[in-house]
Amino acid sequence: MRIAIDARLVYYTQAGISQYIKRLVESLAELDDQTEYLILQSRKHRAPLVQRPNFKRIPIWTPCHHRLEQWTLRFEISPLDIDVLHSPDFIPPFRGNFKSVITVHDLAFLLYPHFLTKESARYYGQIDQAVRRTDHIIAVSEATKRDLMQRLGVPENKVTVIYEASSPQYRPLPAQEARSYVQAKFNLADDYVLFVSTIEPRKNVPGLLQAFRQLLDSYRVKVKLVLAGGRGWLFDEVFATVGRLNLTEHVYFLGRVETEDLPYLYNAARLLVHPSFYEGFGLPPLEAMACGTPVIVSNVSALPEVVGDAGLMIDPQNISELAVGMYRLLTDEALRSEMIHKGLARAACFSWEKAARETLEVYRKVSQSK
Repeated sequence: MRIAIDARLVYYTQAGISQYIKRLVESLAELDDQTEYLILQSRKHRAPLVQRPNFKRIPIWTPCHHRLEQWTLRFEISPLDIDVLHSPDFIPPFRGNFKSVITVHDLAFLLYPHFLTKESARYYGQIDQAVRRTDHIIAVSEATKRDLMQRLGVPENKVTVIYEASSPQYRPLPAQEARSYVQAKFNLADDYVLFVSTIEPRKNVPGLLQAFRQLLDSYRVKVKLVLAGGRGWLFDEVFATVGRLNLTEHVYFLGRVETEDLPYLYNAARLLVHPSFYEGFGLPPLEAMACGTPVIVSNVSALPEVVGDAGLMIDPQNISELAVGMYRLLTDEALRSEMIHKGLARAACFSWEKAARETLEVYRKVSQSK
């Protein structure tokens, strides 16, 4: 087989889908030395994602999410004589002399269209064509598979669920080492509650800020709120809420942080809060659990599927419930200990080696189909 993997997005962002691409490519390289892999990278991204004899970097001129990319990318890769193209960022070229696999991470753009910019709506509006024309779909959770079937009418046998996993770098670290690191790197000397994700409307950051204000006022807990993640879109409300609630001295925005910093941020945090309205998977809670950090997550979409009974579940619409959850995990040491041990065991159930093996099986199945 000659497998092409569209990895252009890695040059533009380090957020969720880019991490998925990097971890998958690295794990396939560890697993498979027989298949020929062509890694489609932005021409500006000069370093190969992996250095293996059967992996070749292919420079691509077509930028991500360009309005003509379905056509120009097709012409760029047509001479490569590939068997299967894997498009981890949803939208593949709509025609080509190759089989197609796409990964669908979530359908937030269909369920919450009011959270989109015009540019995002235009790009993700192509999902109907994408799922219809591709040969097979990888969904990162059963929740996303259900959404594909219910919202877009995708046949069940066209979708394979393959879970993501945390990277080996996410593991428990000595407490003093983690605290010293975040103090030196980010000037974080106080206890803090952590949020890790791109700041965009479906992440429910205004709700988190309201719950944090209630935590400070009603429970008198001395703790900071740290938000690690770049600005996505429609984020003005978040900063307006900080001012309106007089939280400027209590909330730290770190912006996008490097992946090598995240294990220290997780380990030094008292807990992670992930109160999204919707997630197709939910990697930050899994990474936090792998570091031995207790988590609070919403009881919706894929988050219960990922976290199981290893974290506290809250209604993302219920501000008081979130405030109480934070108070409990900050003050109840028996509960904290239980969640830490359950979280470590839960995180160990997910593996990139397993994800790569199951993805390779999809490639083989699709390449052999008529």
